[in-house]
Amino acid sequence: MLHNFHSGKKAQMICIVMGVSGSGKTTIGQLLARSLRLPFYDADDYHSPSHITKMQQGHALSDLDRKGWLEKLSANIQEWEKQGGAVLACSALKETYRITLQSIPLAKLRWIFLEGDKSLIQLRLKARSGHFMHPGLLHSQLEELERPSYGIHVNISLTPTELVHQILMELKTMNTLSEFGLMGLGVMGKSLALNLAEKGVRLSLYNRHAPGLEENVAKTIMDEHPDLAHMQGFDDLTRFISSLERPRKILMMITAGPVVDMQIEALLPLLDAEDVLIDGGNSFYKDTIRRTRMLAERGIEFVGTGISGGEEGARTGPSLMPGGSRKGHELIKQYLELIAAKDKRGLPCTTYVGPEGAGHFIKMVHNSIEYAEMQLISECYQLMCEYLKLDPEMIADSFQEWQLGPLNSYLLGITTDIMRFKENEELLLDKILDQAEQKGTGGWSVNAALEYGVPYGPLAEAVMARALSSRKEMRIKASMIYQPQTFPFQGDQKEFLNHLKQAYQACRILNHHIGFSLMREVSDREGWELNLSEIARIWTQGCIIRSELMEDLVEIYQQDKDLLLSPAIVENLKSEQQGFATIVTEGLKAGMALPVLSAALNYYHAFQTEDSAANLIQAQRDYFGSHTYRRVDGGENDYFHTEWEG
Repeated sequence: MLHNFHSGKKAQMICIVMGVSGSGKTTIGQLLARSLRLPFYDADDYHSPSHITKMQQGHALSDLDRKGWLEKLSANIQEWEKQGGAVLACSALKETYRITLQSIPLAKLRWIFLEGDKSLIQLRLKARSGHFMHPGLLHSQLEELERPSYGIHVNISLTPTELVHQILMELKTMNTLSEFGLMGLGVMGKSLALNLAEKGVRLSLYNRHAPGLEENVAKTIMDEHPDLAHMQGFDDLTRFISSLERPRKILMMITAGPVVDMQIEALLPLLDAEDVLIDGGNSFYKDTIRRTRMLAERGIEFVGTGISGGEEGARTGPSLMPGGSRKGHELIKQYLELIAAKDKRGLPCTTYVGPEGAGHFIKMVHNSIEYAEMQLISECYQLMCEYLKLDPEMIADSFQEWQLGPLNSYLLGITTDIMRFKENEELLLDKILDQAEQKGTGGWSVNAALEYGVPYGPLAEAVMARALSSRKEMRIKASMIYQPQTFPFQGDQKEFLNHLKQAYQACRILNHHIGFSLMREVSDREGWELNLSEIARIWTQGCIIRSELMEDLVEIYQQDKDLLLSPAIVENLKSEQQGFATIVTEGLKAGMALPVLSAALNYYHAFQTEDSAANLIQAQRDYFGSHTYRRVDGGENDYFHTEWEG
């Protein structure tokens, strides 16, 4: 390909020569096309007559004017790529324009930016004749220009021959360099690497070399996928960094915690200002804030990115939640959008979340909702299994029926599969030890809720339920001592299942409301300006908590700030209230532990209670500690104290 420029073979690529009017795009493009043995096209030839007239009169085209023109060029680029490549001269002044034009695999596209002194360009425009572009438009073009940080940059002060020679040399170099690097090739890292490589991204892979534990990991992946020709593998950090184009773009998929700091420390001597470092692990968001600030002082762009979807999602399309450096995000956005899951409108399930630790923060909350949803399904399963005495197939049938309507979710779907999975004709689930493990994100969310004063009952109980489940030995002893009674179900099974379905739906709404309330509170306090509707949108596909409910939240959070005050949700909860209360009451009486269901019902009742018993708590606080209180007949800032023993 590129190394055969002068051997008579045609290069297989699309080169887009960009810059303002008068920078020499046509001249350089034609010479470059001749050297590469590729056809040349000028984007100006695709303007409509009305566009040409407008520019001849000295009026700049609007983004709306350019939309159809760019889309036409984008379609042509796809065709030219199929035919073997081309060179296109196109101003492509804004990043949004370039994204539209980028309609082919990144490995086959090269951007060439012609830049130079304004006075030199003005001289060229004055000397140019027969072109429709009015010289007076140069000022508006320079104002519109968003200088790309990627691609080949050449200065137009050189002669055309010198410019083309420089471009050819850099194209040859680019063919040996990767545009993106990925460190850490565990389950998630490997899956993301293959996702990127299959999209045509020129990729460098790095994994540490640990004798007897991790050896030739990158090479093994490449050997297993010989069809993916755009990958290079390394176990030497310096060689890995040297294999990347500048500014370097590196995704770290390594264990959260001190290991991330150690890896950053090892990388720092090898990185340059404007390089982008992405942390795709489940890092604590306050660590991400600290790292973002520290690296910014060195000119390095740090993007803390939450990634959800598990192994399958990473491979086929995850939900990606980047935060931190906005400049860094702009440099990597095209790669994230390329590999992300797509929502029902075909938009990528990724968006810039917010500054500093915002990306990892919302991933933390995502996991907290996930904990609650998993515990909720487990409680429904326990009621069906131990109280109703349904067999696994009947439970699976019930869950499958729930999936046919608005309760449909990824977690419910996999639970149905689990309920049917057998090993040697026996349900595998019955052979799994009942100790639920966790990696920390759930607990971090509870701590954040306490720090910011956000009620978090059901989601906190989901974390505590896992903690209690881990104490298996203690639970066995307690069961022998207490010999807990179980009460057989007596009633209408169909009616109970209908109430359980209502309780499940109501509890899910409350779980999501509570998680989103924490995001809103922290966003308001920290000035992050989180867009809750957009966050819900990127969680509609790819992530673990994707569901029909999440689709509804996209629309609801466009209209209402608080989910539980949305008219549609109010109507739903009112209709489900009786079934919800029936399940919790009957389940607790029967000896079932229902931490999330019961906490959610408590939250629901407290949320709608106008006059609570908290006045007694304030009186008690004032009695023993002189903490004062406010009165219902006083002002907002009026505080009182009473000598209660007097």
